[in-house]
Amino acid sequence: MPTLHLIVGLPGAGKTTYAKRLEQEIHALRFSPDEWIHPLYGADIAGEALDAVRYPVEGVCWKVGSDALKLGVDVILDFGFWAKEERDDYRARAAALGVETQIHYLPATKEELKERIELRNLNLTPGELYVSTDQIEEWWAIFQPPKDEELGLPTPNSSC
Repeated sequence: MPTLHLIVGLPGAGKTTYAKRLEQEIHALRFSPDEWIHPLYGADIAGEALDAVRYPVEGVCWKVGSDALKLGVDVILDFGFWAKEERDDYRARAAALGVETQIHYLPATKEELKERIELRNLNLTPGELYVSTDQIEEWWAIFQPPKDEELGLPTPNSSC
């Protein structure tokens, strides 16, 4: 049965690196919105302009991804999924398609995130967007890490 893989974590947690490895291991179709935003809107997009394009890009990724799931292909969404509500929404979307969902959480301390982001910012590659340590502080305050019971939730309508 095809599976929707949700990659959860803040910038610098290693989500995209993990998603790329998972893509190869399970032969899945991977969507990382930053990789689409850069070629579509330019490398200098930031702030409110970046926020304004993120949701439409994620919407297109979901449309193509949901079509792939219907065809029996595993899909990886490297969206971050900072809020439980968002994770629940995508679990429900997957259930409506009759597919499984697996959550992959990449935890990291705030200090680890800042260190990794500072290193990444020194050598940004295409598809990587600049993130400041101040943004990490801001996002840390609103991030809702999945609890153990959420990570162990079976997909709705599954026999697990």
